[in-house]
Amino acid sequence: MKFGVENLSCRRGDVTVLTGVSFDVAAGEALILRAPNGAGKTTLLRCLAGLTPPVSGRVKFSTDDVAYAAHADGLKSQLSVEENLQFWADIFGTRDIMPAVVAFELADLLTRRAQDLSAGQKRRLSLSRLMLTGRMIWALDEPTVSLDAENVARFSAAVIGHLAQGGSAIMATHIDLGLPSARTLDISPFRAILQDTPSDDPFLDEALQ
Repeated sequence: MKFGVENLSCRRGDVTVLTGVSFDVAAGEALILRAPNGAGKTTLLRCLAGLTPPVSGRVKFSTDDVAYAAHADGLKSQLSVEENLQFWADIFGTRDIMPAVVAFELADLLTRRAQDLSAGQKRRLSLSRLMLTGRMIWALDEPTVSLDAENVARFSAAVIGHLAQGGSAIMATHIDLGLPSARTLDISPFRAILQDTPSDDPFLDEALQ
């Protein structure tokens, strides 16, 4: 099975920043998005996750198939690690949180409130929720932020496990995660407004750089 987009245009606010994006991702495959900062990687991922409607083009999958991990950890600060995981497990109908606990080594943190975790621990907890969604496509925006080398390896193992089960991953990352079935897509050619093309709005020109 393949997932993908065809001739997709995406906007950031009221401004179209990407146009003509087309790609396919097969089951068991990872697609790594590359481009300079501000080129539209986050915009594209948000569009794939259904958070921003496309300007035009075709998305060849349901947004219900997508689990999105953004820059923000999105945790409930007053709940414990276990309560956060159980909250998401209940939403997605997952009975067992332990595979996520084991994969991201959270067992010693289960009773600790999310607000009391370090930045790296919060990131691990946030990423572990992907395993509770049951969704086939993981859309990941710089997922390794705040992770040390050991926990980057844990995350890589979780992604590899997801791919081995027939899932797919589309991610913006500058780190080589050692994924055996990954290919790279440079989205720079799909930019709707080039950096050297001035607009009538100097603030817009600055935002697009």
